[in-house]
Amino acid sequence: MDLCSEHITFAQIFWICAYMETIPSFNSYVQQSIINNWDKDALTDYKGATLQFHDVARKIEKLHILFENSGVEKGDKIALCGRNSSHWAVAFLATLTYGAVAVPIQHEFTPEQVHNIVNHSESKLLFVGDVVATAINPDEMPALEGIIYIPDYSLVISRSEKLTYAREHLNAMFGKKYPKYFHQEHVSYHMDNPEELALINYTSGTTGFSKGVMLPYRTIWGNLCFCLDRLGCHLPDNGNMVCILPMAHMYGMAIEFIFGFCKGLHLYFLTRLPSPSLIAEAFAETKPVLIVAVPLIIDKIIRKRVFPIVQTNRVKLLMNMPVISKRVKQKICEQVINAFGGRMYQIIVGGAALNKEVEAFLKTIDFPITVGYGTTECAPLISYSDYHDFVAQSCGTPVDRMEVKIASSDPENIPGEIVTRGTNVMVGYYKNPEATAQAIDDEGWYHTGDLATMDADGNIFIRGRIKNMLLGANGQNVYPEEIEDKLNTLAMVSESIIIQRGEKLIALVHPDTDEVKSMGFTKEDLTGIMEQNRLELNAMIPPFCKISAIEIHDEEFAKTPKKSIKRYLYQNA
Repeated sequence: MDLCSEHITFAQIFWICAYMETIPSFNSYVQQSIINNWDKDALTDYKGATLQFHDVARKIEKLHILFENSGVEKGDKIALCGRNSSHWAVAFLATLTYGAVAVPIQHEFTPEQVHNIVNHSESKLLFVGDVVATAINPDEMPALEGIIYIPDYSLVISRSEKLTYAREHLNAMFGKKYPKYFHQEHVSYHMDNPEELALINYTSGTTGFSKGVMLPYRTIWGNLCFCLDRLGCHLPDNGNMVCILPMAHMYGMAIEFIFGFCKGLHLYFLTRLPSPSLIAEAFAETKPVLIVAVPLIIDKIIRKRVFPIVQTNRVKLLMNMPVISKRVKQKICEQVINAFGGRMYQIIVGGAALNKEVEAFLKTIDFPITVGYGTTECAPLISYSDYHDFVAQSCGTPVDRMEVKIASSDPENIPGEIVTRGTNVMVGYYKNPEATAQAIDDEGWYHTGDLATMDADGNIFIRGRIKNMLLGANGQNVYPEEIEDKLNTLAMVSESIIIQRGEKLIALVHPDTDEVKSMGFTKEDLTGIMEQNRLELNAMIPPFCKISAIEIHDEEFAKTPKKSIKRYLYQNA
């Protein structure tokens, strides 16, 4: 605990100790999965090569030899920046199982952000993908001892004779250590303790300021154990999963990658920009047993591939006939499931709220979908419910080993901030005690900055971010996300943001350009449609939320890796 003790209050220590005795080594799960699944397929670059679990073990062992012989010590920081790939996954696992601290960096970050994170984290080595390798400037990261190319683990740059020698003689060193063979009995990894630092994950955030979230092994274990207990029992041992989300983001890392690998699933990495068409193709080919996604992906697949079929007059008529509507809905549900590969247990949506129109349709046909909630600071899970128990418009109930409260005098009716404490909560922000003190209070509660209500059964209903909340002309609280959700269901709207100018609320709308083009609409046509949308929207919402104007935004809004719009870029638009 020495590394992080300056940030931990007595209350946090007490809370952590309540679980300490029951938390085994996280790396033991990785080790056991490799041993148990030795000859099974583990990691595939979609349309590319496949690594079996024994291949992963062999590559991890080689990287351990490289680390050891180049002077990397337990607790040293190793950064990784590149698109999802099998070799990214291996480098990450090698870092943790060696006892070093992983610093995943989202490949969408600018070169300047990458330089700043590498320097701020004091990383000793940096693994880079092909695009990142050509964009960064090694001179801006003077403390780095080496940069390693993820696709083949070759050296981009070495500032250490020991690193250069170890890489050049790596195969010989491996052969000397294992002269006959490398097998299950040779797999033996660093046995971590719960409070030992596992990763520093720098938030992308929607405010433009990146903070290094310090996540000890207990947080990674807490998420993994919950997934194994609550999801693992529903999934076959020989299933596939497509990793859509960036592994450098905690949502994708924990729920797709770490859980999938430790469950023994065969993971497919798309390795390039995951467009809806590519995702749909991968689903059809691999038939995943679980789908983890952000709302944008599900929304586009449903709107483009499902709604055109089910929203015809004939289907609507059949769905409203009591005698046959149940059979019709079952048939539609089967078709929608087939659109996602046909084999998944459920779809888990996180990162933002699912569009209410899409959610209502999926609930109507009893489609297996659920919504979870979390933050990087909780690695990431705070709440989740299985689709059988999922309550519409909620994001589930608190996960195991986590307490959740709504800071409100009437949590069921008056929104308040979500605060939480438990196994999954970080120890603080790296080198930032001021931000840590603002986020975690003296009783160990992490303040999320999200507003919500909670019903008597513990279901959490997100209302929005505290920092996004607007003050109406008469002093009422306006939650822009609720208005945007309604606006996004209207004609020709792809996405939107509500901003405030003086006492007026303005909607910025990025139109559905494909639909506009296919319909042959002019700019004047589109302006007229948006004015009609404004009138229709204002009829749905309270008077103090009414929109004064809709302004068309030609470009898609800039987003974080979890596809949240970077609102701060548009506040003065």
